[in-house]
Amino acid sequence: MVITEMGDYGHEQVTYISDPEVGLEAIVAIHDTTLGPSLGGTRLRPYPSEEAALTDVLRLSQAMTYKAAAAHLDLGGGKAVIIADPSDKTDEMMRAYGRGVDWLGGRYITSVDMNTGVEDMEVIAEATDHVVGREDGLGDPSPVTATGVFSGIKACCEATYGTESLDGRSFVIQGIGKVGRDLATSLAEAGASVTVSDIDADKVATFADTHGLDTVGPDAVYDEPCDVFAPCAIGGVLNDDTIPRLACDIVAGGANNVLEDRSHATDLMERGILYAPDYVINGGGLITVATEAENGTMADAIEQAEAIGDRLAKMIKSAEEESITVLEAADRYAMARIEQAE
Repeated sequence: MVITEMGDYGHEQVTYISDPEVGLEAIVAIHDTTLGPSLGGTRLRPYPSEEAALTDVLRLSQAMTYKAAAAHLDLGGGKAVIIADPSDKTDEMMRAYGRGVDWLGGRYITSVDMNTGVEDMEVIAEATDHVVGREDGLGDPSPVTATGVFSGIKACCEATYGTESLDGRSFVIQGIGKVGRDLATSLAEAGASVTVSDIDADKVATFADTHGLDTVGPDAVYDEPCDVFAPCAIGGVLNDDTIPRLACDIVAGGANNVLEDRSHATDLMERGILYAPDYVINGGGLITVATEAENGTMADAIEQAEAIGDRLAKMIKSAEEESITVLEAADRYAMARIEQAE
């Protein structure tokens, strides 16, 4: 099964890491290293099965290849998942995982992702040098991710409404994790009307009250009328069931792999909804850790993240001229850079 799926996604390497004594079960997927060593975060989730974890890490690492290429970074695509409940995470587990990363000899560089943070990177760094997103580096890349999403949203609004102004625009943000929170506050400061949603009812209520925002339940989030729907939680949320329910003009958010299947980009286009490919618009996080690896500054990372809007605008224009989806235009943009390197 693993080799077959590797072939389907075009991966170079998939490595399983196990240490039963500390409860570690992890998978590292290296998709493509044409442009440089693979870099991607470590996601920790209680996956329902090993097969689900493998599918997730293969999809995520493939997207990282395109994300790095589209962001003009000399990096390849990689990703890792740890199959565990966040409440079971320990330093021993993360240290053992770090040893597994070290065995890969630099072909994979890890960083923060869902349910892993800067403090975990510090523990991993006790076992390997192939880690970024540390306290003495540029830290949590989430704020820069939000900066890039904000820039990309303005490009989408320019293409859809003829102006990048967000004043008076309505937004629904699904998920108020690190990226969703920063995005919500930036949009509100720009004069937008913001509605937030999260599966954690207490968290979303507190956040909304603090910032004067509206809320919508997680089950009704797809039906809420808005100009822009911003998925900032888990992947696969746009599918055959949810796309017909959308009442928006634009889909642009910080989550990875928001489409359950690539064909859903066509479904969105046929409904007249502009979809900003997630691996383009949420590239700020990768830009941050790549900048850290090159000993750059936070100002450098922010400048590159703000340029995401300009690149996305070019892809939107190309898609319109060729009557293709923006996802296809983004893929062509990324592949052209990889093929040039080859």
